[in-house]
Amino acid sequence: MKIAIFTDTFTPQVNGVAKTLERFTRYLAQQNIEYYVFAPENPAEEHVMTNVKKLKSIPLALYPECRLAIPNPIRLKRELLQFKPDIIHVATPFNMGLCGMYYAKKLNIPLVGSYHTDFDAYLQYYKMEFFSNMLWNYLKWFHSSLQKTFVPSLETLKQLKRKGFCDLHIWSRGVDCNLYHPHYDSNIVRERYDIKEEHIICWVGRIAPEKDIETLTHIINKLHIKRANSIHWLLVGDGPASADLKEACTENVTFTGYLKGEDLAAIYATSSLMVFPSSTETFGNVVLESLACGTPVIGADAGGVKNIITHGKNGMLCFPKQADLFINAIETLLDDYNLRQEMRQHAQEYALSQSWDSIFANLLKHYEDAIEAPQEELLA
Repeated sequence: MKIAIFTDTFTPQVNGVAKTLERFTRYLAQQNIEYYVFAPENPAEEHVMTNVKKLKSIPLALYPECRLAIPNPIRLKRELLQFKPDIIHVATPFNMGLCGMYYAKKLNIPLVGSYHTDFDAYLQYYKMEFFSNMLWNYLKWFHSSLQKTFVPSLETLKQLKRKGFCDLHIWSRGVDCNLYHPHYDSNIVRERYDIKEEHIICWVGRIAPEKDIETLTHIINKLHIKRANSIHWLLVGDGPASADLKEACTENVTFTGYLKGEDLAAIYATSSLMVFPSSTETFGNVVLESLACGTPVIGADAGGVKNIITHGKNGMLCFPKQADLFINAIETLLDDYNLRQEMRQHAQEYALSQSWDSIFANLLKHYEDAIEAPQEELLA
């Protein structure tokens, strides 16, 4: 099987889509399955793999670290004809996704895609709700051209079904439990960030309005008033709202910037809790990573996060945007060591059951079904 993936985001960008696709391509390489990735070039990358085809791009005004590809049609067609993919997977619905769709139809190649981001939920954070109907109409048109649309969680599948999307299938997310585990030396983290407080609480993600950063700000500052000497926050990530967050939260808070690998895993494992108030997640990779490190998560009862956290077992769910509810949940767990320890055990047990290999193997079966579909179905 030969697979061509078209995406508007890929490593070295740091987001759930890019990380998932990078992990998937590593799996394909391990299985000796040929693939090409077509994605925008990024000035931050030091080298590009031969089977990752980077296209010239420009930064987006709203998200400078995100890139808008400027495809070269002649080059794209030539490389696809040389590679002869059995299937095209469009991972995003914009420039690169449209390119993938066009060439799948032009060259009569089976076409599937994935829905990773709740763009409609983002609109309210940028005062652009008036685009909602237009956006949904576009997304429905885009995904109606696909033989299959893969979604990361049951909650997202239900949402898209209500919107009239068809041919939906769950492509969940896994976690590398060899990397994300509880057995890191907490002293190293405490010394690195000079933390003396009893409890570390972490947050990991893109520091942007759609991650409910306003709610996070209220949680940090209100909790500081109540427990100033016992909690230190480690905020891992960066983004367009980072300057505002740094200005608003100045006490007992350390901003680490983006981290990955063992540096990130050690912070999860050292933390008493992770707090993640974002209500716009279609899955929530960082939630699963935290659970794998044995760290309970207090998250928003919304989106894909509610399919990962079992309330009262491996974490707690709170009504979105209600800072006081998050604070109550944090205090409950910090004050109950035994309950926290029970949750740590359940968190890791759940994460151990989420195997990347089985998730990717299931995706390849879906690919095979699409490739073997009758020709008239492809042309419908």
